[in-house]
Amino acid sequence: MTKPRTLRPPPALPFASQVAFFSRLREGNPEPRTELEYVNAFTLVVAVALSAQATDVGVNKATRALFAKVRTPQQMLDLGLEGLTEHIRTIGLYRQKAKNVIALSRILVEQYGGEVPDSRAALTGLPGVGRKTANVVLSAAFGMPAQAVDTHIFRVGNRTRIAPGRDVDEVERAIEDNVPARFQHDAHHWLILHGRYICQARRPRCAICPVADICPYEEKTA
Repeated sequence: MTKPRTLRPPPALPFASQVAFFSRLREGNPEPRTELEYVNAFTLVVAVALSAQATDVGVNKATRALFAKVRTPQQMLDLGLEGLTEHIRTIGLYRQKAKNVIALSRILVEQYGGEVPDSRAALTGLPGVGRKTANVVLSAAFGMPAQAVDTHIFRVGNRTRIAPGRDVDEVERAIEDNVPARFQHDAHHWLILHGRYICQARRPRCAICPVADICPYEEKTA
């Protein structure tokens, strides 16, 4: 029995449309940043790891007091599992996340001298750190044009055809292949914020969208 054929995604928007799209997003937000609060590369790793299946707002509420006294892997180990658990118990899946944070802190101390490595392979070798988390850290902490594709970016990439793909890996590659280099570093932040506040899942806010005339999405809202 032959497997059903998977339809290929439509082609990405042409270069000129990509330039216009990101030029407008940049005009509205010249210096986009992650909405997660952090003080250095280590606290960013922790914050992003905690944000899985949780909101940035909820993570920030839990980590403000934590990051006021814990800013290094060794300080996290000194705090211990029980102390960390008390700080993050309002976050979903907090018990497993606490175990992962303690485990990755120990690895950073023992294998990396307490520093966060600036390679994707090293980062994804840490407990609780997947490719998306690694890409956020590489982009925000180390300035690399790494694309962390979440549900917002997956939706926006396909709706707008800025970066169409059948899964997050395809969308990540489509961003890298199609988005002009001048926009690559901040593309992740622009797309996630656009998906969070404008191109929302149930009812996109097309009436106030700055790129509505470029977007080929057929089911636009008034």
